[in-house]
Amino acid sequence: MKDNEAISTGRYRPARLGADFARFWTAQGASAVGGQISELAVPLLAVLVLHASASEVGLLGAARWVPFLVLALPLGVLVDRCRRRPILIASDFARAVLTVGVVVLAFSGALTLPVLVLLVCLLGAFTVSFEVGYQSFLPTVVGREHLERANGRLQATASAAEVGGPGLGGFLIQALSAPWALLAHAVTYLVSAFSLLGIAATERPPEPSGRSALRDLGDGLRFVGRDRYLVSLVGFAGIYNLFAQWVMVLFTVHAVRELSLTAGQLGLVFSLGAIGAVLGAAAAPSSVRRFGGGPVMVACAAAECVALAALPVADASWPVPVLIAVLVAVFAVNGAGTSLSSVVALTLRQLRTPDHLLGRVNATMRWLSYGVIAIGAALGGIVGESVGTRAGVALGCAGTLLTVVWVVASPLRRVGDPRLLATHDAAPAALRPAPGRSSPP
Repeated sequence: MKDNEAISTGRYRPARLGADFARFWTAQGASAVGGQISELAVPLLAVLVLHASASEVGLLGAARWVPFLVLALPLGVLVDRCRRRPILIASDFARAVLTVGVVVLAFSGALTLPVLVLLVCLLGAFTVSFEVGYQSFLPTVVGREHLERANGRLQATASAAEVGGPGLGGFLIQALSAPWALLAHAVTYLVSAFSLLGIAATERPPEPSGRSALRDLGDGLRFVGRDRYLVSLVGFAGIYNLFAQWVMVLFTVHAVRELSLTAGQLGLVFSLGAIGAVLGAAAAPSSVRRFGGGPVMVACAAAECVALAALPVADASWPVPVLIAVLVAVFAVNGAGTSLSSVVALTLRQLRTPDHLLGRVNATMRWLSYGVIAIGAALGGIVGESVGTRAGVALGCAGTLLTVVWVVASPLRRVGDPRLLATHDAAPAALRPAPGRSSPP
């Protein structure tokens, strides 16, 4: 049993996370690699094969995220009423089938933009169930004592996927075609599903609430609304995600049409830039121990937003190596900030939430913070169509700076060790107060 002093001073060295986490880690890593491939392949498929405009690419981006607005809350109730691993496995198999469907239609010449939008929307629906389920299943796999380490490894893996995924996707698109890149993504879904099938951890059957799904859903919303830290995290993610998606939807079009980057060069930019995300995730535990969670989140918000401001300055007249180097630096700094802050935010959320509410709270957070991504994608496409991609990117970058204002004004800036802010039911055993003592604030 670890003691409070060891945790607070950082002298504690936890045990291995175990074989079940290794399988979970493999599943998440496979999905992350595939996700990075399709994140580049889908918009390029629309631009290069279907000749989509900026507003149509924005519509496609919105279709990917609209399911978070529509389905996250009811799926959160489902996740809390069912065992979570079967939901994850079913989601992976469904996404594999739908992705193969896109590939078949593309090769047959039957793929149109409306059909692609519909299939991307269906893929997004199963992505919602996977995202809500996997974050809620993790405490069962590793225990709450090891959440910070586990989240750090998962975020580092997602960031590492950002290094190899776009480069692999760009290579496959340039050497073969966008549909071949999507076929590789379908394979990663299958790897994820079979890895999850091997997990031996036993989930306790959920306790029936005896109440309607609507009341259960309301419990999750109320829990988030009454917790000032969770409200602050929603604002942090929501503001940033809205404007960052606005920027990224336009940047893909801008990079191809205005900066004259090839698919391979664009993949190289994202791949090398993602090295910053890997380093940021790896540095999360030591950074929090040294500086505290609040200062880390403030610094990350500033870094990730200010870095994006260089994107509209980049010009096609620059030598290609210089242009690529500048873009790599932008995404490296941005990625380091987003991945480091994500580890701190996710750990804080899991520690603030009792297990029986975790699915609904995760769904509520996803609904609010990811739902705005659909809005950001649509707005970015509309603005880019009206004022041009460069000016549209500049406006989106200016909007991201509101994130810094929010974080500085919120209680997040005063967070020290996130584990000391755990609620009684969600705290690791060593951090739970003894009988008769009050719980941490």
